[in-house]
Amino acid sequence: MSLDTVATAQANPDASQPFAELGLKPDEYARIKEILGRRPTSSELAMYSVMWSEHCSYKSSKVHLKQFGDKAVKTDALLVGIGENAGVVDVGQGYAVTFKIESHNHPSFIEPYQGAATGVGGIVRDILTMGARPIAVMDPLRFGPADAPDTRRVLPGIVAGVGGYGNCLGLPNIGGEVVFDQTYLGNPLVNALCIGVMKHSDIKLAKAAGAGNLVVLYGAKTGGDGIGGVSVLASETFESKGPAKRPAVQVGDPFVEKVLIECSLEIFAEDLVVGIQDLGGAGLSCATSELASGGSGGMKVQLDKVPLRDPSLSPEEILMSESQERMCAIVEPSKIARFLEICEKWDVTVTVIGEVTDGNHLEITWNGELIVDVPPRTVAHDGPVYNRPLAQPAYIDAV
Repeated sequence: MSLDTVATAQANPDASQPFAELGLKPDEYARIKEILGRRPTSSELAMYSVMWSEHCSYKSSKVHLKQFGDKAVKTDALLVGIGENAGVVDVGQGYAVTFKIESHNHPSFIEPYQGAATGVGGIVRDILTMGARPIAVMDPLRFGPADAPDTRRVLPGIVAGVGGYGNCLGLPNIGGEVVFDQTYLGNPLVNALCIGVMKHSDIKLAKAAGAGNLVVLYGAKTGGDGIGGVSVLASETFESKGPAKRPAVQVGDPFVEKVLIECSLEIFAEDLVVGIQDLGGAGLSCATSELASGGSGGMKVQLDKVPLRDPSLSPEEILMSESQERMCAIVEPSKIARFLEICEKWDVTVTVIGEVTDGNHLEITWNGELIVDVPPRTVAHDGPVYNRPLAQPAYIDAV
């Protein structure tokens, strides 16, 4: 399959694209074309589809969740609120705690152990990304009736996944709860919470500021696991000759994450990053677009520089991969040598994949060819928002 570049998209505006298979509605696809002034490339379409998915954009729940910000009591104790990777609260004497809870429901239903384990890994990286040391986890869980066959199928793996990943990181599970109810039959809720501690001066934000600063990817190499995890992306959508389907659930390695935590904390202690973002749902699509959107300019990324553990991955798959234990940092050129030294010390793979620009677009190339040229905020923050009709669930009437 030939590379779908921006130039190709401009020259072939009527090329058929699988937007529906990627979870986009016709009006959403039309909006993307309006934003770009042309049809998207296959890489751009993949980015928008995954970043505008329910998982990443909260397009159905945003109208409700925003009430937490609108109605929140104003307080000086809240140092970082909605919009960043985690909340940060002042606890006195120059210290703060950071915390976040997140669900990993569908992956845990499909593959209970890895779904739950990578839920813990992802929430721990969110806390790390704020500049804090993770110190504890919690896990409120919801299952169908205890005697239901499907509960018996998913519960042992989910509990083992939560415990296995957290134990390998050396993080105590300080609390959890399990509720069994018919409501959750076939739809378990697997929540993971992490708490971290830091000094006020240690807070890090997800922003790509400073033209000329470097975009650095470090941690595990990128593989094919997780593609399709937050949307319906599968490799055959773009390449009919490729594998039938990539694994939709991420595969975690807590020992790699433990090393990544210690490496990152040493980097933070020496004040070597301007901004930082972890890679989880939507992978590089999320990290690059959110960093660029939260910063003061644009970003150029050379996708072919991303270290791979599967050389057969296409550009679309690299952008969508949810491979775990990866971080993306913005580093000043004067500090990159020390950054690389620390990564080498911890035996962490690290690569400079781009730089911050003084423009206002996220540009991604593949072997010198431009395959993505988008306003980053339209990808990361300005997705569709729906006010869905509300109704009382039928099962409540039946009680």
